[in-house]
This record gives sequence, structure tokens and C-alpha cells, in this order.
Amino acid sequence: MSERTTRRTGESVLDRSGANARLGSAGRTDARSPRTGHTRRTGELPSALDAIEPLLDAARRVLLCLDYDGTLTPIVARPEIAELDVATRHLVRELAGLCATAIVSGRDRRDIERRVQVPEAFYVGSHGFDVGGPAEHRLALQIGEPYLASLDAAERLLRAGSARLPGALVERKRFSIALHSRMVARELLPAVGALVDEVLAQLPDLRREPGKEVIEVQPNVAWDKGKSVLWLKDALGLDDALALHVGDDLTDETVFTVLADDGAGIFVGEEERATAARYRLRDTEEVALLLRRMIPLLRARTVGRAGRTAG
Repeated sequence: MSERTTRRTGESVLDRSGANARLGSAGRTDARSPRTGHTRRTGELPSALDAIEPLLDAARRVLLCLDYDGTLTPIVARPEIAELDVATRHLVRELAGLCATAIVSGRDRRDIERRVQVPEAFYVGSHGFDVGGPAEHRLALQIGEPYLASLDAAERLLRAGSARLPGALVERKRFSIALHSRMVARELLPAVGALVDEVLAQLPDLRREPGKEVIEVQPNVAWDKGKSVLWLKDALGLDDALALHVGDDLTDETVFTVLADDGAGIFVGEEERATAARYRLRDTEEVALLLRRMIPLLRARTVGRAGRTAG
């Protein structure tokens, strides 16, 4: 992979993508990557374990994207205790040496880098608003700097309001804020949503995005995980690559959608819902099994190419 220098603060990227516009509350869904007709029920999806070998056989190059929570690590009650086990870290490190590998997470980018500890990987944090990679690539993207003051204000209001909601947890990332409701009593869940709406009514340059037992507050611009993955693919010169994205969250649907025609989304979990993913894995154990199967397949491709070049 050739070295490329790509540094952006966000404005030119948003202008080129047609996304540099604020969205009203009625347009929150439009802030994400556009939906297509490629949707199925998760229960109907074939296993990615059966599909991975033919997928890799047909690919010229590969971009592997992995969510963190619920994908590389099991979902836990509090985000700070979700630690990556040594065996999975080793798998990610091996894969990063065989193909372009990115961790695409709602977590703060610095947090996810610290937890994964694979310097060869690329990291997409804050649901796509903050992208970085290995030092030799000199690649970075930050979208959201003009919104930092509003995010700071939203954080203060959410912390004050959530103090009245036992179990609610505010998690600040640089370019987004998560209000976790996993430990909130069911009867108080409407109050969690009402608190977010109350805060956003005062800060129209921010928007809400739903997740699994969490509400995300983000800059109110048309950007998401899906668009950040497409940006990364282009920045790395991988236009002809097969892009695979493995994730469990509603926010991963934006990636599944943009990869519907020239990539493959892999949904993780037992939840029954509509999805743009093409394949499924039941849990984090199957994710680890998939990664383990990919390593010899990718290594064989590398060896084969080296042999053809020598010959």
C-alpha cells in the first residue's frame, strides 16, 4: 500500500460529499448515508463463516472494518469495562498485517486506539467524525471541530439532567456524546429521550441518533460511519477493494447500506430486525472464528502473489 498524505478538518470533505448542511429535526434520518432497497430480516441472513472463503477468493484487495462493542468485545453494563482479550487483539494485529484493517466505533478515537493497541490498524471514532491511522500513512480526518462549543454545552446539560435519572450514564467523546440507558429502569426510559430532546431544542446545530440502549448526540451534519468508511477507502486508494464491515449496532447500518452493492456487511447478534447486511454472525465468539479463518486465506493470497511475481 503506497504512502499517502491525507489530512482534513472536515469542511472540504463535507462540501464534496454534499453534506455540509444543517439538518432540521425532521431530517435526522437524512443525516445518515442514504438507504437502499437492499434490506432483509437478520434471521434470513446466511452465515459469514460459510461465505468468507468465496468472498476473499473473488476479491483483488480487502478493507476489513470492525466495530468494537458487541463485535470484538461482548456488550457490558458500563463502557469503561469492555476490554479486548489478548487472543482477539492478536487476530486483529495479524489481519492488519495482511490487509487494510479499521476499527470503526462510536467510542472516542483515542479511547479505541488505547483499547485495541494495534498500531498497524486505522481507527474511526465518534461514529465517523474522527479518523486516524498508522503514522507512516499520515492520514487523518476530523469533522466536527466547529461544533465543540455546542457539544461542551450539551455535555453539561446532559450531566445535570441525568443526575435525576438513576442508572443513566453520560459518555463524552471528542465529537459526540452518548447517553447510555442500559441500567435505567424501564419506566424512566421515556425521560431519557425527553432529556435529550430538551437539550437539543437549545442547540439546533446538534442532532440525536439512536443506538442499542443509547442515544448519541452528534454534530448536525450529514456524516456517519458509512460515509467515513467510503472516505477511508478512497483515501487509501482502495477503490477496487472488497470492503467488509462487521458490526452489531443500529449505527452500523449506515456502513451496511453503502457497501450493499460493492462490499459486504456482516451483522452480529441474535436480534431480529431489518438490515442492509448480507451476512450474519451470532456473537463475538463467531466474530473471532471469522477473523481466525480469514488469516490463512489472506496469507495464501499474499504468498500466491509473491510466487507469481517471482515467476
